[in-house]
Amino acid sequence: MRRLLLTLQHAVAAPTRNPRLAVVIGRLLGIAFLVCFGTGLYSHFLQEPLPWMHFPTFPGNLYQFTQGIHITAGIACFPLILAKLYTVFPNLFETPPITGIGSLLARASIAVFVGASLVEITIGLLNTYQFYPWPFGFREVHFALSFVIIGSLAIHIGVKLPIIAKYWRKRDGYGPELAFDEEERAEINAPLVDVLPEPLQKVPGVRQASGLTGRLFRWIDAAPADPIEQPRTGASTSRRGFLVTVGVGVAAVVVLTAGQSFALLRPFNLFAPRVKGIGPQSVPINRTAAAAQVTETAMAPDWALTISNGSRSASFTRAALLAMPQTTVDLPIACVEGWSQLATWTGVRLNDLVRQVEAGEGAALRITSLEKEGGYRVTQMGSEYVADDSTLVALALNGETLDIDHGYPARMIAPGRPGVLQTKWLSRLEVM
Repeated sequence: MRRLLLTLQHAVAAPTRNPRLAVVIGRLLGIAFLVCFGTGLYSHFLQEPLPWMHFPTFPGNLYQFTQGIHITAGIACFPLILAKLYTVFPNLFETPPITGIGSLLARASIAVFVGASLVEITIGLLNTYQFYPWPFGFREVHFALSFVIIGSLAIHIGVKLPIIAKYWRKRDGYGPELAFDEEERAEINAPLVDVLPEPLQKVPGVRQASGLTGRLFRWIDAAPADPIEQPRTGASTSRRGFLVTVGVGVAAVVVLTAGQSFALLRPFNLFAPRVKGIGPQSVPINRTAAAAQVTETAMAPDWALTISNGSRSASFTRAALLAMPQTTVDLPIACVEGWSQLATWTGVRLNDLVRQVEAGEGAALRITSLEKEGGYRVTQMGSEYVADDSTLVALALNGETLDIDHGYPARMIAPGRPGVLQTKWLSRLEVM
């Protein structure tokens, strides 16, 4: 037991646990969460826009990029937050735990931040696999937790700002007036919590233990001597080695999953739930026609797409749509779960169709699917998408008749929109 506890002492006081390293890891983690927050807000408001909002339709793969970054940065948060917790772990043993309003805010904010962050990235990861083993709505909770995380992060940064400012960058090499002196350098290299009594306290940069942990190990040292050999004080993992390990971990989770979003990494896509080129007509899908309960209505011979503008309306059979001028565009299907794939779509320009019911400039649409139920059975499309020449009522995919799982007899495809808004199995378009 003595050998075990002394070994644990040595591990806790490793040189990888110091203020400078905690700030470095925290800086990377903060950037990752801010990227997730910004891209997440963009995705949210694309799906639930406020009345005054308009979004860019160029480039057509904009959402493919932003949501791919969102999911990739979220996955990178796993090794980063574990590394951050590792570097600050000894602070859990500080006594007394609360010394004033500052320490109360620090502990409360970090508790909320860590708890909310672990829940947020975990449910986000499971969402990419469309696995929901919880009783609450994913979208609502994921959105709300993002504000909890950013708010608690802001409080934590405010409380720790003096430490962050002091250790934000390594000043050596920026001139003698900015370089650390020997005392400051020793402080940077010292562990966050020093718990090593004799014979380990002679490790460079380690001070005498204090608090509950210190009393515990002084009690151990006061115990009667026994022949147990003291653990060797060989070099612990270096700071550089620790950072390399964290970097390799981040690179691994990114490279092995980001292939579902970015074609360059496709050969390394081992763990992501979607693989480019796999699915009907070589394009992945999330929801089949059977799951949407449209196998009969979509194939019905009397199907027609109805477009209305107040009292004016027009109906188009699939044959009538095929008889109209056809346009071909290359646009990606980019889903909120992070996967995406570029495809070639052919169909009728949406703005040509809405002119059939005398819709003016600035017309927006309410789009209804044949689906029986679902949160995206009825969606809205802003005027910027309706007016764009790349927005199609698509009838063909990759040169072939649209597969029923891809939305036969007709589906919507528009630039820069989430896949859940690229409505399949169209039934009705209403000018708003």
